[in-house]
Amino acid sequence: MPSFPHAARKVGAVTVLTAMSVIGFAAAASAHVTVNPKTAEQGAYAKVAFRVPNERDNASTTKLVVHLPGDHPLSSVSVRPVPGWTVKVEKSKLATPIKKHDRTVTEAVTKITWSGGEIESGQFQEFDVSMGPLPTDTNQLIFKADQTYSNGEVVKWDQQPAEGAAEPDHPAPVLKLLPKGSSDVTTNTAKLVSQGKTEVTASSDDGAARLLGGAGLAVGVIGVGLGAYGLTRARSRS
Repeated sequence: MPSFPHAARKVGAVTVLTAMSVIGFAAAASAHVTVNPKTAEQGAYAKVAFRVPNERDNASTTKLVVHLPGDHPLSSVSVRPVPGWTVKVEKSKLATPIKKHDRTVTEAVTKITWSGGEIESGQFQEFDVSMGPLPTDTNQLIFKADQTYSNGEVVKWDQQPAEGAAEPDHPAPVLKLLPKGSSDVTTNTAKLVSQGKTEVTASSDDGAARLLGGAGLAVGVIGVGLGAYGLTRARSRS
């Protein structure tokens, strides 16, 4: 029969390894390219940030390509300069021209590329884009993204999350579009009015919530381990 110190060490080791695995899983689950805020108002102009975490330990992120949805073109798109990064905005001809105020728009931005910078391991960068007016005939916009690392690896965040299904391995950033005046928009975001255009500029952080949830689960695992430790000690005394 193993001695008490040996059993205690074994329980402690298993507890620590399990907790580390849970925390690592939580961090990995949140390390996706996302669009923030998660929601915006249909028909409005919005400022969104594409948040890019570096999820590799042996390489840095050196390029991000975001593809704007061609089935719901946006007539107005502008980018905020990011120090150390070069941005390239590409337009494409529209199959069906769209009206913007008193003129007809025949082309729209379909791809934005940021390059020349570097996101180190354990860091993230946000790339701001102002866009609008947001469509009123859909409840979401999907922005497929390509993340390139310094070792040549390219990760495509292009999988569309399905309603009620588990999150895919490489989900595309999704901006949910809510009806005008929706309480979800007014509660979870702060609105600014700039030149008569409403911009959505703040939201809750799903990544942080996942990480905190994982940390809480890890604490629970540690508690179970300590309980097992106490039980083992009690049996050794009997």
